[in-house]
Amino acid sequence: MGDSTSPDAAAAAAAALVPVMTKKTNLFMQIVVNKDGTVTRPQVPALPPSADSPSSPVLSRDVPLDAARGTYLRLYLPNPVPPSHAKLPVILYFHGGGFVVLSAASIFYHNYCDTMSAAVPALVASLEYRLAPEHRLPAAYQDAEAAVAWLRGAAPADPWVAAHGDLSRCFVMGSSSGGNMAFFAGVRTPKNCAADDLVRGLLLHQPYLGGVERTPSEANSEDDGMLPLEANDLLWRLALPEGADRDHEFCNPAKSLAHDAVAGLPRCLVTGNAADPLVDRQREFISWLRDRGVDVVDKTDSPGYHAVELFVPDKAQELCAAVRDFVFAHDA
Repeated sequence: MGDSTSPDAAAAAAAALVPVMTKKTNLFMQIVVNKDGTVTRPQVPALPPSADSPSSPVLSRDVPLDAARGTYLRLYLPNPVPPSHAKLPVILYFHGGGFVVLSAASIFYHNYCDTMSAAVPALVASLEYRLAPEHRLPAAYQDAEAAVAWLRGAAPADPWVAAHGDLSRCFVMGSSSGGNMAFFAGVRTPKNCAADDLVRGLLLHQPYLGGVERTPSEANSEDDGMLPLEANDLLWRLALPEGADRDHEFCNPAKSLAHDAVAGLPRCLVTGNAADPLVDRQREFISWLRDRGVDVVDKTDSPGYHAVELFVPDKAQELCAAVRDFVFAHDA
């Protein structure tokens, strides 16, 4: 894609979109709910894949998933592939946006997947999934399940995966609403995630969770720059099934999900930031998982706000280091 779309240039462009983190300039606060139940979304720059730019440090290309649903996977491959006899781990990634906005091609997430592919290194597959409210939950979960099924069914025939991907080392990762999706990909497709060891671990970055009763960090987030309380409420209202409240299992699994639903989940990494309005909820979630026998690595104490890694390169590298440690710990 040339210099204008290099990782550093993309990071700078992404940061320029949010020069001051305030409730007034917040992306989610710009969502307009229309009378017909659809929404008008704020415009966010999108980047094309870079497979036609051989000088790019990370190559990317789009692979159709389900034409009827308009879903696809954007694959990322380090360029050149690091010299090693071992193939690269494969990370299936779900972007954030509260289930309502953004895309695998959005500059924020394209840039982060670019960075992660080079830094881990890994072959990354980022899912373009259907958004609410036009497609309320569980539509995004269904698309996530289809992406996991792609790993087993179609991925072995993909030329990048065949040449460079190690399908015995697959991980499912998501950020914010994508972290919620990664968890439910494990819950809803247990055979994919546990029975045949297709997926070796779940990487849940700042998973988007909620509940009817506010946690202290939620209650104190009225003027949060990245996830103000009003926007948080709106996103759940648009994403959950009609008539559901915030104790629905999709939002508050620790309260409403069946006790045995997490049986057989692979090892989980939960990462987050201390100033995130969701951090209390994430820590409760970790305790709930551990009480049910899930092996969880807790890294929710990093300084920073929700989604800071999308705008601050050092924080992106910090998250990539946590991902690298978790992924390659399986090889020890």
